[in-house]
Amino acid sequence: MNGSQTRFLGIDLGTGSLKVAIVDETLAERAAASIPYTLETPLPGWAEIDVERWWDALVRACERLPASEREWVRAIGFSGQMHGVVLTDAAGRALRPAMLWPDTRARALLDAWPDSEDHPQPNPVAPGMAGPLLYWLTLHERTTAEAARWALQPKDWLRVRLSGGADEAFVADPSDACATALAAPDGAWDVALIERLGLPARWFAPLAPSSAPCGTLCAEAARVLGLPAGIVLATGAGDTPCAALGSGLHEDGDALLTTGTGGQIVVTSIVEPPARRGLHRYRSASGGWYAMAAMQNVGVALEAARGWLSCDWAQAYEEAFAVPPSQTLAFLPYLSGERSPWLDPAARGGWLGAGLGDTRGVLMRAAFEGVAFALRAGLDALRGVPSAAGAGDLGEGGAPHAPIAVLKLAGGGSVDARWRQLLADVLGAQLDAIDCPNAAARGAAMLGGVACGHWRMDELSAFAPASTRVAEPRADAALAQRYARFIDLYGRVRTWFAPVS
Repeated sequence: MNGSQTRFLGIDLGTGSLKVAIVDETLAERAAASIPYTLETPLPGWAEIDVERWWDALVRACERLPASEREWVRAIGFSGQMHGVVLTDAAGRALRPAMLWPDTRARALLDAWPDSEDHPQPNPVAPGMAGPLLYWLTLHERTTAEAARWALQPKDWLRVRLSGGADEAFVADPSDACATALAAPDGAWDVALIERLGLPARWFAPLAPSSAPCGTLCAEAARVLGLPAGIVLATGAGDTPCAALGSGLHEDGDALLTTGTGGQIVVTSIVEPPARRGLHRYRSASGGWYAMAAMQNVGVALEAARGWLSCDWAQAYEEAFAVPPSQTLAFLPYLSGERSPWLDPAARGGWLGAGLGDTRGVLMRAAFEGVAFALRAGLDALRGVPSAAGAGDLGEGGAPHAPIAVLKLAGGGSVDARWRQLLADVLGAQLDAIDCPNAAARGAAMLGGVACGHWRMDELSAFAPASTRVAEPRADAALAQRYARFIDLYGRVRTWFAPVS
């Protein structure tokens, strides 16, 4: 397994696209491809997809990889969108479309997971998690539920398909299981909760480490994909832990900021992080832990503001950062509710304090600041600093109470240098952009390499991708005041949007 032509394939099964990447023994990317697809919304609030779209996307993506690279692949690892679920028969054939994390049909059932300040859930529970979705299925699609043998996470269904339905491929990993709202933070299935909800215990596959071998590539799948038959299939992990692994997060306290449609701040830990409302604490792909703040309104809020102001992205950046920020205008970006740190699905947003003299650039600048402030609120929660009390830290050039002083930076929503500088100033953290465009697929490929015995997990830290320092935080007392006002405004207006009984 040490020949110079050894390759590893990582498959990242995302919400809107499937990505594949082949890496070599130095974890340099040799080839990559991506195929997009769209979700189905048969009813308002539903989010589903025919799993055959995933399979077709995988076939098409592999066709774009050079045959000369595919022939040397020795193992496959998997990264998958988290929270969704695929109900299958005993052979792994889907009985209905997959239900995905944006789905909100189970919102009215969340009372089955009571949560309060005195008795918080181990992790925040959202309607698009596997637990609420499966609970909904038992109530509304009983015939399908009774016929089902397995309730698989998306990447686990794909692995079963690649194995040809082999028994050893029906497993789950802790990093995905702990995010279902049906397991303890360490990933172990919560049997008492599953029984209380009336869910069949047979649905839940046994757990295996993310880097464990669990089956091999069957001959038919190998033929279709142009890969060697019999190569090892790794269990795999959720996309967030795979991206953290692929981005080189290995040490205790390493932190990663990703900005896309939403935003995530992940901090690795060698021990179980403490429970904090509004934050997630999950198992990592390497067997450790990570804490995460998940903010829903980053790129989606900026895209909405840009559209309302009728400017393209080049104009948005240029006009926003060509003007000084308003000291009276604020933008709350919570256009689709918020997860971290508020756990407030009813939250809404917009501009407050606008004046007749405010130009398009001033409004767009406020939108960038509002998104940065929302990310800061999530980071403050991870730091253990109350957002309102921590607002003054910006004026001190950082966060004196916080250990998170450096954030690795990834995601297509953070490429403009002026935007990066604003993020550094607001977050009070140094930003180091990583050179890894396909981090989740890279992390999946790494798991494949461990599964086939090419590496040990503790050897992977030597392959961290290169990073470049792109921004240092600067002290700005006026920015600190605007952040304090942002937190105060959210607290004042949140009751406006509470559901009317």
